[in-house]
Amino acid sequence: MNPETPQENYDQPVAYDANGNPLYAHPPKVAAPAPQVVHVARMVEPVEAVVSPEAQIRHERSMRQWPYLNLSAGEYVVSAVRRHPIGLIIPLTVGALLIAVALSVLFNYAGFVELAQIRGAAASIDTVAVPILLFCLLVGLGMFVIYYVYVNNKFFLTNESVIQEIQISLFSRLEQTVSLSNIEDASYTQHGIIQQLFNYGAIRLSTEGDETTYRFTYVANPKAHIATLNNAVEAFKNGRPVTGD
Repeated sequence: MNPETPQENYDQPVAYDANGNPLYAHPPKVAAPAPQVVHVARMVEPVEAVVSPEAQIRHERSMRQWPYLNLSAGEYVVSAVRRHPIGLIIPLTVGALLIAVALSVLFNYAGFVELAQIRGAAASIDTVAVPILLFCLLVGLGMFVIYYVYVNNKFFLTNESVIQEIQISLFSRLEQTVSLSNIEDASYTQHGIIQQLFNYGAIRLSTEGDETTYRFTYVANPKAHIATLNNAVEAFKNGRPVTGD
């Protein structure tokens, strides 16, 4: 049986250099420094921020115009971004055509009966009047829901944050608020000749840290809105007042 090899003591020097400094066979273990704890003191009664008379006037005006927005003291709306009406053309046009065709069939049903030689209960206009009118009512209701959801998707730029009102459905709504200090990038896109001709597109915001991306589509004149937003972010981060002018 082989004798046990003695364990080397790496804390003892094995030699010395020309200047007399010790040399080790293995670097000695260095204890990890203790974590530093920083305690931040908070005032029991923080000093209330001073709001200028001009900012207060703009805050009150914004509260009257958009009472559903949750604006802090001295916060006011710099820019209200709404969707371009071109997004409603296709769904409303299709709905209007369906209603027009249905009513045309109803008003000219006697001619259809004679042309198709329909007999029995189906030949009576009273039989088809209720289904056709119900169909028109449902199509009209669908058009109203599409219009309501579309126009109630709004995007607001204030002197402190960006607020996005998202109308998901008729009875479902979402609000997102992002501080101007957290916005890392703001840009816009326009794809295709139609968006170029009618001057609409999508704006995109990305935030620092969690890398969340916010998008708002069918924006009229997106270049001007992004320029205003970038100026507001730059002014806010540099401690200058955000006016939007």
